[in-house]
Amino acid sequence: MKISVIVPAYNEEKLLGNLLTALKQQTQEPDEVIIVDNNSTDHTAAIARSYGVSVVRCVRAGVGSARQAGLEAATGDVVLTTDADCLPQSTWVKHMADALQEAIAVYGPLRFYGVPEADAWFSEYGYKAFLQLSRMAGRPNLAGSNMGFHRKPALEVGGYPLSYTREDVILGYKLMRRGSVRYVPEALMHTSGRRLQDGWSRLLFKNFSDLFNKNPKAYR
Repeated sequence: MKISVIVPAYNEEKLLGNLLTALKQQTQEPDEVIIVDNNSTDHTAAIARSYGVSVVRCVRAGVGSARQAGLEAATGDVVLTTDADCLPQSTWVKHMADALQEAIAVYGPLRFYGVPEADAWFSEYGYKAFLQLSRMAGRPNLAGSNMGFHRKPALEVGGYPLSYTREDVILGYKLMRRGSVRYVPEALMHTSGRRLQDGWSRLLFKNFSDLFNKNPKAYR
């Protein structure tokens, strides 16, 4: 089973190298890594090329467009997705790939780094509780920072919606209609604490708003 890793990136020269180093240190290395340069004005693309990975340029702004460009360029049987400010544990690829032997799509937990320990702890265990609530509600939250799926059915359902900020979750809903979706607790992904720049209240409000979003267009 060939594995592709797709990473959208916009002006990520400060953090991208750390992610690419972590991907090279995986116990099971991916067969290809695709960095989608979403009109960066810094050295993001040059840094990616210095690591010997593929670079795809996406001129349409937006993470949904970037993820879709990566999906269309990928050649793997399965696709794993993360973000440029993330740091996977060394067994991340293996855990996700193993789970994809029995599921159409998979996802895992997150933990903030670069923040006080209390915030890091709450991010991990609070997010795990949120994921459990999402599963109980029948709306698994497949976040693009720690997600995997089979490429062919993802393309068949149209891939990522380009006009929604919840492009990752919506693709997960589409795939859920085609097969089983599995949570992989062992596949912990560390992600930067910059998501907390507007505070916990705003982040929590966004997540729970997404969970209970009734927009019918989001589930087509």
